[in-house]
Amino acid sequence: MFENLNWWEIGALLLLALLIFGDRLPAVIGDGLRMVRNLRNMARNATGDLSRELGTDIQLEDLHPKAFIRKHLLSEEDEQAIRKPLQTMYDNLRSDVSGVHEELKDVAKAADLRNTRPTTATGGTSSSPAPAPRPSYDDAT
Repeated sequence: MFENLNWWEIGALLLLALLIFGDRLPAVIGDGLRMVRNLRNMARNATGDLSRELGTDIQLEDLHPKAFIRKHLLSEEDEQAIRKPLQTMYDNLRSDVSGVHEELKDVAKAADLRNTRPTTATGGTSSSPAPAPRPSYDDAT
């Protein structure tokens, strides 16, 4: 709830609340907490009443229309029929992306000259010296 506020802003809000409500601040905080507790009880009672009326176990998250339709109105076959075209598109896209990723890794491996050493006809590495490092701007400064 307060993830966008830093500690200075929260302190300023508390100071403002103290200036507005004065001595009544503890009573106002108590009334606010009591109201939140009553709202939670009302939501819990409403979901209990809906569960009894519909004859199914309904949670508060199930009251979202998409979740309600998916859980209580669609059968598993209907849901699979809806998901199948999207799942095939997702699988195709995933395989294409993984193919491109593998190709990029191969290109990067081929372009990386530091890790590759020329081999001789006998299968060993050549004894040619490594190239000298290039001077950089940092070395000159």
